[in-house]
Amino acid sequence: MAKDVFHQQVKNALIKDGWNITHDPLTIRISTAVKVQIDLAAESAIAAERESEKIAVEIKSFVGDSDISAFHTALGQYLNYCQALEEQEPERIVYLAVPVETYGDFFQLPFIQRALRRYQIKLIIYDPKLEEIKQWIN
Repeated sequence: MAKDVFHQQVKNALIKDGWNITHDPLTIRISTAVKVQIDLAAESAIAAERESEKIAVEIKSFVGDSDISAFHTALGQYLNYCQALEEQEPERIVYLAVPVETYGDFFQLPFIQRALRRYQIKLIIYDPKLEEIKQWIN
């Protein structure tokens, strides 16, 4: 599996944000012949009296020629990963990580906003240069 261009930057940003990376990648077997690999899995203790929160993160860079093509791929992966985790690790929440610049322009298009709402996509907005999480969108 090829890692995304900004894989290490997002991993570093999550660590800075207090997350423990538990899998890089997280492999989920959906049948004897088929498995999927989600870029990262992490855990964070929210508070001493609560259980730790578990997430899976699909990282996208949107640096290619076509943002809409990258979005199609990202959306398909996100939905498949949600289904796979629902069956095997239902406590884990899936997030799509996108660069702050892409979120500020392409992700503001009405078509993209409708898709995000329709499919209830959870986002992590990251700055690859600063290796920081800028926003969590549930």
